[in-house]
Amino acid sequence: MVIAGIVAGGVGARMGQNIRPKQFIELKGKPIIIHTIEKFMVSPDIDYIIVGTHPDWMHLMKDLAGRYFPDVDKICIIPGGENRNGTIRNIAAAARERYHAEDDAILVTHDAVRPFLSLRMIHDNVQAAQKYGVCDTVAEATDTIVRSGNQDFITDIPVRKEMYQGQTPQSFRIGLFEEVYETMTEEELEIVTDACKLFYLRDYKVKLVRGDVTNFKITYPFDLKMAQLMVGDL
Repeated sequence: MVIAGIVAGGVGARMGQNIRPKQFIELKGKPIIIHTIEKFMVSPDIDYIIVGTHPDWMHLMKDLAGRYFPDVDKICIIPGGENRNGTIRNIAAAARERYHAEDDAILVTHDAVRPFLSLRMIHDNVQAAQKYGVCDTVAEATDTIVRSGNQDFITDIPVRKEMYQGQTPQSFRIGLFEEVYETMTEEELEIVTDACKLFYLRDYKVKLVRGDVTNFKITYPFDLKMAQLMVGDL
């Protein structure tokens, strides 16, 4: 069993608009999150979709899901958690309860505001998670990465060919995620916002899956402009 977990618990503060979270901003007549979900709907690798939504926006998300995806058995909307990993934990619990997912079921987690992922990325994530247990989608860094430990002066310039930009999906066996999540301290969970870093901190090998520069996250107004250009919405 393979389940897509759409992480949609954010409120879009960095977008600079306070009406609705950024995942509900329309892109060529449809909310961004609908564009994202559609990719998983048409993927032959995905059995079910669970969307973890901010509790304040549950009603709207359910309304949108009913409007665009009448196949209610394949998609379910649940409240998100206090942070990203808390939302993923809620999605895993819903997969267990609603779809009777077992330990080896694959959870493909993805940002609600990355609507340009490809079916190839979804497929590669599923294959890698089934073989290695956990994987992360990344794109090669094209710029030199500069590290500053004090946010004032350069403290390191890593070798660029060893650097990658983290994206999503991030995929793993549900049983492994639950096992790792339960070992994390409250302090670690407050600091670590990336699911794959949870695995890394517990010495799991995280397989890399090739992403793409087009699989960007719509975070700032400039990103929205780029997305509009890509879909011909300007």
